[in-house]
Amino acid sequence: MTEPTTALDKKNDLSALRLQLTTGSEKVQSQLLQQLATLGEAGEYVLREFLLQRRSNPPSWVDGKAYQLLYSSDSPSSKEFLKSYFPTGIVSLRSERGIDYTSLQQLLTAQDFQSADRVTLQKLCELAGPSAVQRKWLYFTDVENFTITDLHTINSLWLVYSEGRFGFSIQQEIWLSLGKNWEKLWTKIGWKTGNDWTRYKRLKNMVLPLKGP
Repeated sequence: MTEPTTALDKKNDLSALRLQLTTGSEKVQSQLLQQLATLGEAGEYVLREFLLQRRSNPPSWVDGKAYQLLYSSDSPSSKEFLKSYFPTGIVSLRSERGIDYTSLQQLLTAQDFQSADRVTLQKLCELAGPSAVQRKWLYFTDVENFTITDLHTINSLWLVYSEGRFGFSIQQEIWLSLGKNWEKLWTKIGWKTGNDWTRYKRLKNMVLPLKGP
């Protein structure tokens, strides 16, 4: 007959998961985060501890996933933890133009990628200047008005909260691998099929490609 699980067994299991979480690969960490989130308060305690230990380093998509799991939790302890240590999220919202990226961080935390994409365009128009804000779209030449700090903030937000799938840097990698061909890029990342622009259809259905915007 199988012996019933004891409190000591559970403690040992959590200790083993905690060790694997701090030493494992990103793939292993991702799996462990999901597992810990199903273990109730004890598992969320390990997630909170994990985030706190890594707070002094730039956040990765693994941190983003841990944050999202705690953010979606109903645990009062987790809610208070996030309010105390990460009141606006885990990505530092730096801007040389005084632009507030709080709403973008909130949308990406909730994985509302379609809305986040539209807010990203709004923020880029703000970076470009009053003319871009008024017309609500960008010229290629508007990029000259962007600051590295702000672009880094936007890119980090997308990377951290999309498990490393979306972001300017990811788009650049794909674009370069395709010989800087824009038409091939749109097809590769699922924004266009033939003459049909499918960008928001893909975001809505959350069918994530290998890597995308």
